[in-house]
Amino acid sequence: MVGITPAEKKALITRNLQETLGDDKLTKILAERDLKIYWGTATTGKPHVAYFVPMSKIADFLKAGCEVTILFADLHAYLDNMKAPWSLLELRTQYYEQVIKAMLSSIGVPLEKLKFVKGSDYQLSKEYTLDVYKLSSVVTQHDAKKAGAEVVKQVEYPLLSGLLYPGLQALDEEYLKVDAQFGGVDQRKIFTFSEKYLPQLGYEKRIHFMNPMVPGLAGGKMSSSEEDSKIDLLDSPANVKKKLKKAFCEPGNIADNGLLSFVKHVLFSLFKEGEGFEVNREAEHGGDVTFLKYEELEKYYAEDKLHPGDLKATVEKYINRLLDPIRKAFEKPELQKLSAAAYPPPAKVKAGAAPAAGADEDAPHRLDIRVGKVVEVTRHPDADTLYVLKIDLAEAQPRTIISGLVKFVTQEELEQRLVAVLCNLKPSKMRGILSEGMVLCTSNADHTTVEPIVLPASATPGSRLAFEGFSGTPDEQLNPKKKVWEKLSADFKTNSDGLAVWKDNFLLTPEGEKLSSKLANCSIK
Repeated sequence: MVGITPAEKKALITRNLQETLGDDKLTKILAERDLKIYWGTATTGKPHVAYFVPMSKIADFLKAGCEVTILFADLHAYLDNMKAPWSLLELRTQYYEQVIKAMLSSIGVPLEKLKFVKGSDYQLSKEYTLDVYKLSSVVTQHDAKKAGAEVVKQVEYPLLSGLLYPGLQALDEEYLKVDAQFGGVDQRKIFTFSEKYLPQLGYEKRIHFMNPMVPGLAGGKMSSSEEDSKIDLLDSPANVKKKLKKAFCEPGNIADNGLLSFVKHVLFSLFKEGEGFEVNREAEHGGDVTFLKYEELEKYYAEDKLHPGDLKATVEKYINRLLDPIRKAFEKPELQKLSAAAYPPPAKVKAGAAPAAGADEDAPHRLDIRVGKVVEVTRHPDADTLYVLKIDLAEAQPRTIISGLVKFVTQEELEQRLVAVLCNLKPSKMRGILSEGMVLCTSNADHTTVEPIVLPASATPGSRLAFEGFSGTPDEQLNPKKKVWEKLSADFKTNSDGLAVWKDNFLLTPEGEKLSSKLANCSIK
């Protein structure tokens, strides 16, 4: 922008941010020169409309004359509990590059002003690797785990890769030669980790910009793994309408409203001078109205002057305007082929076999979970804490399953009880008795309360339970060497309502009924 002052640049850079760390340094640099910033994205799940939030902020940075680098963090994607299988890293990185460039073009950002970098292009260098080792010699395990708590998938026994993740993100600031890093407020612990440890390697402390977390359409964080909470960038207009129809949009509620957040952080930051949020309504419903400031819209909605249906219809119109150029770009056969290869549908994996290249290694359809009925309960003759259960799974004969529920559930409570059984674990002997599966239970953090998942009374023994949105065939037997169950169980839990979910996808009976527990926000194992 011609003739823009340092103060005006700072206002553009920091508008709509939740927090800035290093404000004095920002003021000092802008008085001397333009700022160098990077934004990184791990190439894991498919980007969705919430990615327009950082994209519109990147547009602000460019308007302020900043030099902006976009990092496709492919190694980070693998280190975060292998969210992206090694075989898919390159394909997903290519997909991210194509779709993000299409997004930026959709909002009028000139790509020639941006620098695109792939993490593995420099993170495998001798110098960078040596710095990783240097960092590991000063960082404590406690600090590494704490730094990644909001970003890296948390499990009871974390892999070393997840502990390396924050250190690599800190080093990226030095190796990309930037003044500042931009991210969501969920990155704050990594940012403060960087500020603490980079100087210990003799590197300068950077500025950090944090966007607020935008609520998903269902309320809560918009997530790639929660299907109804996000709109895919390639969703058809019909799918956009369907998802917006389901969106949480309570009359007068402005506190946890994903639609209003999207309007604030994306649309209003993209509107040109004199352009506003235009709502078209029938005259009897108040007629057309245009809001030139977001605050006016928020106040109008809070006062119940705008019906949720009219807000949804208007947001739908603007989202389709943003998505149309991206859909058009991905009509090219080569990009359709790339999309299918980077995010293939779940495929059947036979017992003992490695997943095929391109298969989704971490999908929960691989778990064979069935309804069982406990028909006999006895104490294990050689272990005081174990029950020997006979469970009817509508097979030729009941299965024998060993369960450590003695301290938590009485024999009477287990007799004739319906339970959820993981049936495709490799059978193993427990104190001399072969166990042919596992009764799935919820447990609190300190393991003082444990209870079997509660099934609907109408559930039929032998029927298979499946996760919403996953319809593949389970493995004949989970390969213990591949640690399939260990990886998948990290995201198997009860939600805030006590309902069983995997990454927010409900566990359902064939009739579509949900499984529950008295323990909310607890792991299921």
